[in-house]
Amino acid sequence: MINAAALVGSHDVVMITLDTLRYDVAVEALQAGMTPNIASVLPGGAWELRHTPGSFTYAAHQAFFAGFLPTPARSGRHPRLFAARFAGSETTSEFTATFDSPDWVTGLAACGYHTVCIGGVGFFNKQSPLGSVLPGLFAESHWSTEMGVTSDCSTERQVALARSILQRHRMERRLLLFMNVSALHQPNCIFLPGMTADSKETMRAALAYVDRWLKPLFRAIRSRAPALVVLCSDHGTAYGEDGFVGHRLAHPAVWNVPYAEFVLEGPG
Repeated sequence: MINAAALVGSHDVVMITLDTLRYDVAVEALQAGMTPNIASVLPGGAWELRHTPGSFTYAAHQAFFAGFLPTPARSGRHPRLFAARFAGSETTSEFTATFDSPDWVTGLAACGYHTVCIGGVGFFNKQSPLGSVLPGLFAESHWSTEMGVTSDCSTERQVALARSILQRHRMERRLLLFMNVSALHQPNCIFLPGMTADSKETMRAALAYVDRWLKPLFRAIRSRAPALVVLCSDHGTAYGEDGFVGHRLAHPAVWNVPYAEFVLEGPG
């Protein structure tokens, strides 16, 4: 486990959620060489299998920001990277960055971080009270139709904005950058010409598209400061397994998610 408590204050924090990405699709794409930029940062060159705390975007991210990131899919108690301080927590250790706040976004802000959200799916679109809850945790938040689920250039637009933000803010001030990548969410068939229905195949194509734009994003992160990075899915989705379709339901295709945490070294 990374010692997040030791890194807060000296490192930027970056969290990228690959919305709706299934664990099996992530592994298949990695093994097929479709995601070389993700492969370059994964510890040990492999995704870690974890279980999500929520079966759809809103529930998962509410848990994430409270410190309950996806849980390792193996027995035992697993210390968390971030936590809101509360009595009796059995997963807070000396390595956990712990805050006297209801969420670690607010906690990092209290430590001097500028907090930025780049939204993707509808729960980040700020077009309704519900769509404003999650981005409302951040000092600065962005969303546009071009970054949403129906755009075939969504990740390109999100990364361009992220690079601009990383370059704009003073390097001596720490930054929390959160990005919810929308391209994996339905309709991901837009990333495979001729397809009109979503499937594991179209999700792999969408992930390959996303991977191309992560290279300039990782470069921009490294050029600014060292960064603690969390890269994961918030939940998966079912494509007919056992008769299930979609998410917000209890099935391994939904609960099993790919996860990685790592440190990107800064300039020099």
